[in-house]
Amino acid sequence: MSAPSSSPAPLRNGIALRDLAAQLGAELVGDGAIVVRRVGSLEHAAGDAVAFLGQARLRGAAATTAAAAVIVTAADVDATPRARLVHPDPHVAFARCASLLHPAPPVVPGIDATARVDPTAVVDSTAHVGAFAVIGARARVGPRSDVGAHAFLGDDASIGADVRLGPRVTIYHACHLGDRTLVHAGAVIGADGFGMAETDGRWLKVPQVGRVVIGADCEIGANTTIDRGAIDDTVLEDDVKLDNQIQIGHNCRIGAHTAIAGCTGIAGSVVIGRNVRIGGATMIAGHLSIADHTVLAGGSGVSGSIRNAGVYASAAPILPMRDWRHVVVEIRRLPRLAARVAALEGREAATGPEPGDDSC
Repeated sequence: MSAPSSSPAPLRNGIALRDLAAQLGAELVGDGAIVVRRVGSLEHAAGDAVAFLGQARLRGAAATTAAAAVIVTAADVDATPRARLVHPDPHVAFARCASLLHPAPPVVPGIDATARVDPTAVVDSTAHVGAFAVIGARARVGPRSDVGAHAFLGDDASIGADVRLGPRVTIYHACHLGDRTLVHAGAVIGADGFGMAETDGRWLKVPQVGRVVIGADCEIGANTTIDRGAIDDTVLEDDVKLDNQIQIGHNCRIGAHTAIAGCTGIAGSVVIGRNVRIGGATMIAGHLSIADHTVLAGGSGVSGSIRNAGVYASAAPILPMRDWRHVVVEIRRLPRLAARVAALEGREAATGPEPGDDSC
């Protein structure tokens, strides 16, 4: 039995705008009988598509779009001659609209003839196991879940209801994924953390005996890796969203509703709060904590705990190479400059201010 396609197709029969508006909680301005079947961008939408106006700079595109309807705020209701779906947050409304018009393909129950399922594993009768997938001893696959082609679910691992594992996803032994979690192709969950003890000039491997426990409604990007705990579990709470090619070290804990962009690296034993936003290519050192509602700009380096929520950045802005070389030279001079300032301050403290100096 072949796995269902992962690319949602447009809704064949479409939805009348009046019905779509009701489902989105939007106010309709225009012909409610118009039928829409897909979403599209303002610039390239087809005549049966819904687009959205999210930024003022796109008002010109909204004025000329071929879309059947545009999702707008009340302030932008006159930005387009097309039918309008007026909503306080067009981006959120567009996301819901896309889910309605491009529903995920249904899971077709069954186990492919080429899959290998251990006799002690429990696969729900409504689940799907794809070609060449491997389900280990005592592993559990929940209702309506989809295990993609060549995916691996280790001994005693479990996935809840409505979970989707992409092709070649690897879930190591004893790890658990909560309901409705989506894992994209090539992700590895539960490999050993980087635990080593040095002895006599050599490295002694420290067994990693914890698990990875992932909550409900999470999303794990392609080729992202999440290490199992050294002793305690590595934990992702509900609704955590991870982009592609992220590294999460052992014993990390990531709070609910946190989103992390691609190529971020997080060392072991980091505790990240709830509703945190982390930009791409951020590097976070181990054994620190980050407060709830913190925002880290892309490319930041975090070497100490952040105890107060706020927006933080540390990367230097890009410069022409000649200017950057000059900046590097000046940075190298800073220790000598600091020493000279300290010496001058010490001399002033010893002799008092110069006559006529009223700076105090």
